[in-house]
Amino acid sequence: MTTIVVFVEHHSGQPVRASLECVGAARSAGGSVVAVVTGAGAENAAAALGKHGAGKVVCFGGAAQHSPDALARDCASVVKELGAKAFLAAATATGKDVAPRVAAVLDVTILSDITALASTGGGLAATRAWLGGKAIATLGSSGDVLVATTRPNVFAAQDTGGSAEVVKKNASTDGKAVVTAVEAKKAGKLDVKEAPVVVAGGRGLKAPENFALLEDLAAAFGNAATGASRAVVDAGWRPHGEQVGQTGKTVAPQLYVAVGISGAIQHLAGMRTSKVIVAINKDAEAPIFKVADYGIVGDALEVLPALTKAVKELKAHR
Repeated sequence: MTTIVVFVEHHSGQPVRASLECVGAARSAGGSVVAVVTGAGAENAAAALGKHGAGKVVCFGGAAQHSPDALARDCASVVKELGAKAFLAAATATGKDVAPRVAAVLDVTILSDITALASTGGGLAATRAWLGGKAIATLGSSGDVLVATTRPNVFAAQDTGGSAEVVKKNASTDGKAVVTAVEAKKAGKLDVKEAPVVVAGGRGLKAPENFALLEDLAAAFGNAATGASRAVVDAGWRPHGEQVGQTGKTVAPQLYVAVGISGAIQHLAGMRTSKVIVAINKDAEAPIFKVADYGIVGDALEVLPALTKAVKELKAHR
């Protein structure tokens, strides 16, 4: 069986969802998963990974501070020691910092934001959006190891109920750069990259004050974040942190509701891998309907209140 090494992030000993999805990606390719964890709380994280599909966990302890390049060497050493055919990390801020460094140590190319991973008999093949989302490419690696980051909210985190062998090692301490502290983000609105439901608005909402209708719908869902097209962000209607698209954030939620968004290719590049897409637009010929699973042709200012009411009533009867 092909061995795949997965770097797993954790918060205070709890593996983050994106990393558990990354473990799921490795399992989807029929791989034997070896997870790598490090930092304070790593042992607690290691104990939880067996039930999510990891057969073995390498726990690097002993380092009080985090060094990305030292961690990359540690991860690469596990890959070499086990003769692994792939190294994966979630496409989070940390994963996108560590994975390219691992690729550099192994002298291979990195594939970013993959949305599928499969065994091809002679190796592994990864699927990802290409040319700004205009095409979907299936790529392999001519190197000994395929290194990739997995797009969050695409793969399923699996609960296998198993257990994993835990191997403890000392982390390298001779990194060139050292992270001495991490300041936790203050609690607030859900981020569009993390939310299972995203409700995004465009110029079809006509005025910035009408985004209150969008926020009402997001609040009705309860687990939703608000997003925006580049046009409304450039107009100053919404903050850049909500922008979805090629020059904004890439999202892949369970449900994406596009309200008053025409569906320019740059926007589609950031959301077309959403599990279910609902489009609301008064123009029946809007490009967004070509990628939507469900479409509502109508004035967003009339549709949103009715949809919000329906969601509230549905949740009240559950």
